[in-house]
Amino acid sequence: MASVLVTDGHFRKTLAVVRSLGRKGISVTVGERTFLNTSFFSRYCTQRLIYPSPRRFPDQFIEFLLREIRKNRYDCLFPMEEETLLLVAKYQSEISRYTYLLISDLKKVEFVRDKRNLMKFAEKIGVPAPRTFYAPPSCTLPLEGGGEGGGAPFLIQGKGMDQLNFSLDSIPLPAVIKPRISSGSFGIVYVKKREDLLPSYESVHQQFSFPLIQEWIPDGGGTYGFSALFDEASNIKAAFIHQKLRMYPVQGGPSTLREGVEYPQIMQLGLSLLKSLNWVGVGMVEFKVDPRDGIPKLMEVNPRFWGSLQLAIVSGVDFPYLILRMARGEKFEPVLSYKVGKRCRWLLLGDILHFLNNPNRFHLHPPFFRFFDPHTSYDILSKEDPLPVLGSAATLFTFLYDPEMKRFLERR
Repeated sequence: MASVLVTDGHFRKTLAVVRSLGRKGISVTVGERTFLNTSFFSRYCTQRLIYPSPRRFPDQFIEFLLREIRKNRYDCLFPMEEETLLLVAKYQSEISRYTYLLISDLKKVEFVRDKRNLMKFAEKIGVPAPRTFYAPPSCTLPLEGGGEGGGAPFLIQGKGMDQLNFSLDSIPLPAVIKPRISSGSFGIVYVKKREDLLPSYESVHQQFSFPLIQEWIPDGGGTYGFSALFDEASNIKAAFIHQKLRMYPVQGGPSTLREGVEYPQIMQLGLSLLKSLNWVGVGMVEFKVDPRDGIPKLMEVNPRFWGSLQLAIVSGVDFPYLILRMARGEKFEPVLSYKVGKRCRWLLLGDILHFLNNPNRFHLHPPFFRFFDPHTSYDILSKEDPLPVLGSAATLFTFLYDPEMKRFLERR
């Protein structure tokens, strides 16, 4: 029987991997810092491991992981969260001696996590992106990407933001201030008034050094995720596109309801970007279509499995199983077609929070209270595998006492 090890049992995407592989008779071992997590409650979770916190005790975590994969034969390792991925990537060559690990190298993962690197790379290869203004961490430098004539200098003295001057006229409003390294909607601030630009930038800078300033792409064109799988030679093995129908936070964040779609232009742009990076393993590229010109603009790259993974699986692009097939040395044609129109919903608690925070909550399309749509599946809810709902509730309970989970909630 095939056997895999999956980290980060708290998360919906981990549950998607567990269910996908478990339903095929594969032995799935799940690891997490605590027993109170979503995936441990799944009927398809064969074995449960409690490991040291990757955030607080990275060395102990790696020691635990190496002991485990030396002692027990696993066909494949799935690192699910970014912090875990970074640690595993750091020790990739040693880990790969004992199990199959299909990920990009650490330098590449760190490169795409930094939105400054990513936006400059996209500009270089011709992938459209929002106009971006960079705050270089140096004493005195002109504002890059400024308006005509360059404008006044962008002045930064020291790391404490003792003095900061923008060429205000060169930055279009509304604008978005984004941390260079973050996930979801962490640290993002939207600025509508010019007098709010400097204080907002400084506020974000206190937590996330030298964030980017980008033009705001208006709503109306849609937000899309291009998900892909590449082999060790950066050959495409699978791809999938979804549209975010609802998100939390409402203005922009992880999807709470999404739909599988075809979008050839986004397929081409996503493939071009990741192929140019010589990407290996899975990755998800997010685009927002600019309604002013109809062009998809690059938002970010997630170098790991993404929260809406379940939709790709139910639409016919089973990324976890394809990776396991690659681990076995199986050959298959790239999976580039799939069922269009399937939807997947993160009801607990994402879509509920969207409903509570959306002023147009009673005019949503599709309606919030449409719970039995035959074309819609759920990230966690399942008649066949009901207990992860209890695990999800248990995860919420950990917010009350676990410092790491409290920090996660505060950032959300």
